[in-house]
Amino acid sequence: MGRRGFTLIELLVVMAVIATLLTIAVPRYFQHLDRAREATLRESLAVMRDAIDKFRADTGHYPESLDDLVNRRYLRRVPPDPITERSDSWVLVSPPDEPGQRKVWDVQSGAEGLGSDGSEYRAW
Repeated sequence: MGRRGFTLIELLVVMAVIATLLTIAVPRYFQHLDRAREATLRESLAVMRDAIDKFRADTGHYPESLDDLVNRRYLRRVPPDPITERSDSWVLVSPPDEPGQRKVWDVQSGAEGLGSDGSEYRAW
């Protein structure tokens, strides 16, 4: 009776095919993750900027921090920056007509690096 099983050559061929498929799939997976983080960053910035504008329209002044938006229920919580994965890395921008004031006119990402479009995350 002959033994049933795989030869070493057959196993090596299967491993080579799997390795080839992985070299194609893994880079695409990581590109997809980066695009998803960038889309989340753009959405988080849009939501926070909208909340800042609504706070200004309702109260007549800009919030002093992002926590003011949470305390007044304009946001449920300060979203984490998807690139840095931290909530405290946001860069707060003061109003241009009130320099030196501790007010939040705009918010930017504190992440280093460039997006897939070649622009800096901080410029979004």
